Amino acid sequence: MNRDNLLFAIIGVLLGFIVGFIFASTMSQRYGPTGLPAMSANQTLPADHPPIQGSGDDQQNPQQVFAQVQAAIAKARSDPKDFDAQVTAAKLEYQVQRYDQTIEFLLKANQLKPDNYEVLAMLGEANMEGAHYDQAETWYKAALAKKPGDVGVLASLAFMQLQKGDAKEAEKAIAALEKADPSNQDLPQFRDKLASLKIK
Repeated sequence: MNRDNLLFAIIGVLLGFIVGFIFASTMSQRYGPTGLPAMSANQTLPADHPPIQGSGDDQQNPQQVFAQVQAAIAKARSDPKDFDAQVTAAKLEYQVQRYDQTIEFLLKANQLKPDNYEVLAMLGEANMEGAHYDQAETWYKAALAKKPGDVGVLASLAFMQLQKGDAKEAEKAIAALEKADPSNQDLPQFRDKLASLKIK
């Protein structure tokens, strides 16, 4: 079994357990819900595509899941002008934490629909998860240009700036989040992290 087949096999096995979680679940585990767009793989499948996760069938055959994942990713690669296929493939890759591949599909989707807010926000998230902080900041800011008061993206941007250790930019992002949602539950820990940065 070559490397690509092994990777697809891993995707197939893991997908049975994790497809269906929302895009923001990773953010929620770190510091609470943010309201970012969902990364459910089934969300943008074509109408005639079989569901990735069987409805009511908890014991779906892993080989069937694997075949469906392969088909979805192959479709995106074979038809780079199919926006929905690019987004679906990106979500599948994101679920198994293959962030560079996620970004690859999202960039193709962004070329097709540059103003799509969900794709802009997902590009921010995937770049942050892949530790591409400068690119993440660019995409988050592009998303905020479309929806300036989006609490989820503001929280993600603040979290990202804190991760980078950029106290000045983190302070701006936290201030923007506080203005949009003064009672946001993430603010206290963001302020604590910011205070720690300023002490260093």
